[in-house]
Amino acid sequence: MSYFLSFLLILCIGGCIILYNRALSHEQSRHKLIRENQEFIDVIKELNAAELEARQNQLHHDKESQAQIALLEKQLSDSEDTRRATLSQKKSSEVRLGHIAETLAPFLDQFDFDPENCVFLGKPIDYISFDDDAVTLIEVKSGKSQLSSKQRHIRDLVKSNQVNWKEIRIT
Repeated sequence: MSYFLSFLLILCIGGCIILYNRALSHEQSRHKLIRENQEFIDVIKELNAAELEARQNQLHHDKESQAQIALLEKQLSDSEDTRRATLSQKKSSEVRLGHIAETLAPFLDQFDFDPENCVFLGKPIDYISFDDDAVTLIEVKSGKSQLSSKQRHIRDLVKSNQVNWKEIRIT
């Protein structure tokens, strides 16, 4: 029986060694899996940090772009205001020059009428010339100026012989 007990004892010890080795192997596998999971978690943390940094950089870039767009819009607005002011001054100067030209026209070589027979009206027609054989409506233009719609209408009425005479007597 002592052999049998010894055999049983050896068998139990062997079983315990096998179980211990399996437990040890399982524990090593578990530690290896924990390390791999930790490495995976670290990689995810690094990716999240990189993504966060990329988003912050994009946000910073977007803010800079918006600031630059606002600055360019302001410059464009200022430029348009300057252009409008310059254009207004130019038109004003042209109008003043036109008024001066209208006033001085009877004394220029291009004026084919006797200034003493002309009456200045100013609007909508500049002069009326009362010669012996004709009455002429005169519009003075300078530069590239055009007839106004009212002036064109008057011209068309004269050309189509729709000019009338009306005498009004006041008693």
